[in-house]
Parts: sequence; structure tokens; C-alpha cells
Amino acid sequence: MKYAWIDKMRDTYPLQSLCRLLSVSTSGFADWKGCGGPTLWLSDAQLLALIRSVHAEFNGAYGSPRICQELKSRGFPVSKARIRRLMTLHGIRARHKRRYKVTTNSKHALPVAPNLLNRQFDVAAPDQVWTTDITYIPTREGWLFSPLFAAGWVIFTSL
Repeated sequence: MKYAWIDKMRDTYPLQSLCRLLSVSTSGFADWKGCGGPTLWLSDAQLLALIRSVHAEFNGAYGSPRICQELKSRGFPVSKARIRRLMTLHGIRARHKRRYKVTTNSKHALPVAPNLLNRQFDVAAPDQVWTTDITYIPTREGWLFSPLFAAGWVIFTSL
């Protein structure tokens, strides 16, 4: 707002006097003028909408540095600090890649159970072979484990 008024009154009064009157620096005015002035400046609401769209476009993987880089490549005058401030204020965070956690320890001295079934799933009568399975289900609270015990002895090839 101040810079726009200075720009309007610049033809009538000296630039240094106008800047001193409104307590702004001449270099700040020059920066404002160099980035396109008020036509390219974005309000916080406009910038927040752009941040959210870029964040969603890249599936939440981009943080403030990469969002800043992306918006600059699209021609928007933004700063990393302003983007970081808006993202923090509105709880927008980048997803972090998690390290792979090894869940199997094959190097141990414990005995390994023999494979009695040896992938021969055909049985003549019920209650001869029991199998199980564990399904890992990701939730917001963490992993849930859903064990399945095969109770039947007939397997169909279609539903």
C-alpha cells in the first residue's frame, strides 16, 4: 500500500522524501518495483491456495523449499520464509520417507520348523492341514495385523 502511494506520487515529489515520510527504504521500493509491483504480489489467501495445490499435486511430498522453487518456476514472486510461515500456520507438512525396517531375522541359532506341507494343498478329508496368513493393514494409529485361519478344506477357483 505504501509503495503504491509512493509510486503514484513519485512524479510530483522526490523519491527519498516520500520514502522517508512513510518510513520505508528506497531499496525496498526498488525491490517492490522490480518484482512487478502490486499486480504480481499475492495475498496470503491466494498464496495459500497455490501452496495447497502444489502440495496436493506432488502428493504431499514437497516441503517449503521445493514448493517455493516450483512456484518461482511458474512465475510467482514468492519467498521460502513466507511459504514456510503459511505452511506452519495452516499445518501443511511434507511427508517424510521412512527408513525400511527389517522385520525378519534369518541369522539366528533357533531351529526352523520343517515344511511338512511342501506346497501340497490337496487333502482328502477335513482337519488334516491347517494354514494361516497375516495381513498387514496400515492405519493412522500404526499397523494392524489381521490373522486368518483357514477353516475350510475346499478351495474354489471362482466366486
